[in-house]
Amino acid sequence: MGHQALAAEIRREARRLGFDPVGIAAVPAGDRLRLRSAALERWLAAGHQADMAWMNDPRRRDVTQLLEGVRSLVAVGLNYHVQAERSPGSLKVARYGWGRDYHRVIEGRLRALGRWLESRVPGVRWRACVDSAPLLDKAWAEEAGLGWIGKHGNLIHRSQGSWLLLGHLLTDLELPADAPAAPACGACSACLDACPTGAIVEPFVVDARRCIAFHTIENRAETLPATIAGALQGWVAGCDICQDVCPWNRKPLPSSSDPDLQPRPWWLNLQAAEALGWSDADWDEKLRASALRRIKPAMWRRNIAAAAAEAAPES
Repeated sequence: MGHQALAAEIRREARRLGFDPVGIAAVPAGDRLRLRSAALERWLAAGHQADMAWMNDPRRRDVTQLLEGVRSLVAVGLNYHVQAERSPGSLKVARYGWGRDYHRVIEGRLRALGRWLESRVPGVRWRACVDSAPLLDKAWAEEAGLGWIGKHGNLIHRSQGSWLLLGHLLTDLELPADAPAAPACGACSACLDACPTGAIVEPFVVDARRCIAFHTIENRAETLPATIAGALQGWVAGCDICQDVCPWNRKPLPSSSDPDLQPRPWWLNLQAAEALGWSDADWDEKLRASALRRIKPAMWRRNIAAAAAEAAPES
């Protein structure tokens, strides 16, 4: 089988597994990927990673350290936009956390794709990667033509917006590559203007030290910084503000019917008074198979108490 025909089959199988869009990038990559790697170095040097030391993993700059002999990456997107609304007055949880843990979902499907590829090309080597792997996932997705990296740092697809979870299948097969996506943010600054903490310090640069998502998910301190606690706007697990205001997300978008991505009902009606009374065991039960299990019970209480205090009317 020729490489073009195999690439077409890989795309069909990936879509059968629920991925869309699907693209292919070649290794080594072009100039854009090198520019993205240089941008990562500047971001790290400025301290924008806060406590996320894993962002400095040297493998993130060199994909060949993740799979010896890698020649291609199959980049996939999983649409997590669901036509569901939160109850009025409920606390806010980022959309990516509404369904099952996307790391498990994407990795499981990518492994199925890898096993399928083995059946077509015996002896092929591959590795499945989600965003927990030290890979420049958005940059490689951009290189594979899935979309462009927006000014808020998220990948944007022309018809699906930025509500995409990303995964990559690395392989030692040499496959025909897709053209990188062309950027289309133009002069828009909606995401920069909307961020209540000024975390998008300049286009394409997010300072985690100012980011609500970082502090509600990664910050292990007993209390949130005052500048964050006073600007939560109800967000207690992640933050979607910069995506909610993006013009590419404000047009009609496809709604996922994937059962793994449907929201648990309580995410849409999270009430502070009730949740502050939940025990550690309650949180353990509610967060099973959730990407938001990373937030420990004490952190949930901290975040919820801060959001409730911010919303309380002044006496």
